[in-house]
Amino acid sequence: MNLTLFVWRQTFHDQPGKLEQYKAKNVSTEMSFLEMLDVVNEGLIRNNEEPIAFDHDCREGICGTCSQVINGVPHGPQERTTVCQLHMRNFNDGDTIYIEPWRAKAFPVIKDLIVDRSAFESIIQSGGYVSVHTGGVPDANAILIPREDADISMDAAECIGCGACVAACPNGSAMLFTAAKITSLAMLPQGKAEAKKRVCMMTEEMLKQGFGNCSNHYECQAACPKGIKVSFIAKLNREFTKAINLFSEPK
Repeated sequence: MNLTLFVWRQTFHDQPGKLEQYKAKNVSTEMSFLEMLDVVNEGLIRNNEEPIAFDHDCREGICGTCSQVINGVPHGPQERTTVCQLHMRNFNDGDTIYIEPWRAKAFPVIKDLIVDRSAFESIIQSGGYVSVHTGGVPDANAILIPREDADISMDAAECIGCGACVAACPNGSAMLFTAAKITSLAMLPQGKAEAKKRVCMMTEEMLKQGFGNCSNHYECQAACPKGIKVSFIAKLNREFTKAINLFSEPK
């Protein structure tokens, strides 16, 4: 099939950008979206034109780097699917497709479709870890964890940090990402020791990085390729309230 692409081209975050038109010809329905862009880039290189810059790594829906807004939807039209796992059979011959980078203050454009998501890394570095001691390691069965708590923790840990939640949110909020990272640790015994410190530090860093506030639009949950639920934001709020109440108690 043949497609018309309008792709955002921008040399750097402080330079103006614009949508430029390209033709994608003889596209196989078996191609992934990124493979289609590979073919377009091969044609641009043959014509001595600058190829379209876009992020990718695993191409298996795990790394979260293939961040693109396709026809106004982060990761494209198919629910719970990353761009690298989106196949061209979801489009029709003659379609016009608009491809843009994430739009958020905290995610400045590096080039074309690539954005700087190091703000997420700063949030993780501020408290998304547990302290461990080297030496003898107990058997996994030695630490008893209720099945329900383990399931919630694993559901939260599915977050791949792609940033679709931020791109979909009208406020550019990172609450779903931060909540998932906090919840995945807060539900486990290993995360209890630093739970109160963690939620305060990660929430503070989130605001410092320029992310907006959550106003319950639920767009983050709809755009998440891993189906992370907004109920984790409620867990973050509960953890934060407990921490603030503890620190505000008279000594």
